[in-house]
Amino acid sequence: MLTGELFQIENAIPWENLGNGIQRQLYGYDNKIMMVKVKFEKNAVGQLHQHFHSQVTYVESGVFEMTINNEKKLIKSGDGYYVAPNIVHGVICLEPGMLIDVFSPMREDFLTTDYD
Repeated sequence: MLTGELFQIENAIPWENLGNGIQRQLYGYDNKIMMVKVKFEKNAVGQLHQHFHSQVTYVESGVFEMTINNEKKLIKSGDGYYVAPNIVHGVICLEPGMLIDVFSPMREDFLTTDYD
């Protein structure tokens, strides 16, 4: 996907297999913002991690146990969350689902990492 494309068509965006039941699609982005769709199989784990980006996420489908800064909450379709920069967070998928992540600034590491 090129920076600044006006439209992103779901069927034209490849899924990246991240392993362990997680896949992602990169949607629109520039150097200030990026939207990413992440698909989880049941029991897939988004390991606890942190990054310097601000993140806001919408739960499109599924049920997840979300941990942000040692606080756990069950979240489901229609819910969302915010993660401030450098805060530890992670997720466990309890029912298959999809998260829509928005990062600021964009996640350059998502463009350079090569997954099978």
